Amino acid sequence: MEMELDPPIPAATVIVMRHSSTGTPDILIVERAASMTFAGGAIVFPGGRVDPGDTVLAEALGRPLDAPRITAIRETIEESAVAVGLASRVDPALGRILQDALLGGADLGTLLQAHDLELDLDSLTPFARWMPAFKHARRFDTLFFVTAALPGDWEPHPQPGECQSAEWASAAALLERIDAGDDHAIFPTKRNLERIARFASIAEARADAARHSIETIMPWVEQRGGVDHVCLPIDCGYPVTSEPLTTAIRA
Repeated sequence: MEMELDPPIPAATVIVMRHSSTGTPDILIVERAASMTFAGGAIVFPGGRVDPGDTVLAEALGRPLDAPRITAIRETIEESAVAVGLASRVDPALGRILQDALLGGADLGTLLQAHDLELDLDSLTPFARWMPAFKHARRFDTLFFVTAALPGDWEPHPQPGECQSAEWASAAALLERIDAGDDHAIFPTKRNLERIARFASIAEARADAARHSIETIMPWVEQRGGVDHVCLPIDCGYPVTSEPLTTAIRA
């Protein structure tokens, strides 16, 4: 008997890329607290579910379909104190101020007005859309965006209680740590890190996004060589399209 699935939860996440002296862009990543129900202890891109306030702000801006972009911006500030998606250059010190205010219950729209800030929603480029189901009743319909980091030295500060750490690191370095067992990442995060690792700039990431339609990716399980694999379509822009079930989904 198949498990009845709950309706998908709208969510958004963003891959923030910044220039690095090594020539390979750094990626903003956070490590979720081990106690978290979803992806506990895993490294992930900042993000979360679309809140009602995100929808209200999107409608107030005359862009009702862009609530996920606002979610990605808000969640990135909450989880890392790194501001993204703003229309002007700001002092990185403001990141902690905005983070503390949001975690204290402040409304993002009100904060933007108080600090004379405007959103640049178009700076977040749609990159992918994932809706894994696997064996869990709760599932997220998540829009992935890519964006460039704002100018300045944005030092990440993890959200207390929800994130154990926050840092900048290259996609290649993160994949090496995952392969070595030093870090854990869920299936969508690994696949997107592998995709991002091929790009030398945000421009290349955006160009790749433009070459692929943002169709919902719903991974499935099938046997390959007698082994269960989690698979995804081969034409969505991902260099790796399957992984053994035993490593793709951690119990």
